[in-house]
Amino acid sequence: MKIYYLIIWISLTSLIFAQPFSTSKAEGSFLSFGVGPRMPVFDFFRNTDLGYGLNVEFSYTNTDILPIFVYASTGFDQFPGSQNFYQESDYANFHTNALTFNFGLRHYFSPLVENIVLFMPFVQGSVNYTYFQKLHEFKLDRNKTNFLEENSKIGLSVGFGFSMFLMEVLGSYNFIKSNNFLLFDFKVRIPIFVNF
Repeated sequence: MKIYYLIIWISLTSLIFAQPFSTSKAEGSFLSFGVGPRMPVFDFFRNTDLGYGLNVEFSYTNTDILPIFVYASTGFDQFPGSQNFYQESDYANFHTNALTFNFGLRHYFSPLVENIVLFMPFVQGSVNYTYFQKLHEFKLDRNKTNFLEENSKIGLSVGFGFSMFLMEVLGSYNFIKSNNFLLFDFKVRIPIFVNF
């Protein structure tokens, strides 16, 4: 008889303290890490060679805004000076470091393939703030003083890529005055919070 009362008591407490059914929106937060080459274009290409970069991104979405994700990222890019530039100038060493902060939106399209793996194209756009450091080192016989140039610029970025949910490939063009470059990233995405 005591077991019967115990079962009733557990059932009643479960019903009283149970979480009510919620039709709240589904949402998710994701962390991703990317790495890839950086290719300078136009004026930036005259004195700079192919570089590399890495970044960390946080993205968020919910059922109210799907298939759009809001994202913020920070990254570090480095561009060495080109050999032709060294030969034709007074420079012995020239390289550019860039620390970038992006805030933007990403739109995912319907999957092209979803049988074996989810394969979705996407487009994205962002506003970015970039802090630049440029090292200027001159050849010893030129009698010029080496210096470190520092400045910051606001720019825009537009990109296109393919997502396999946990992995992404991204190509984007970064519009930054006198420092335009193409970015190619291979990303790994980790879900940090998902609620259905």
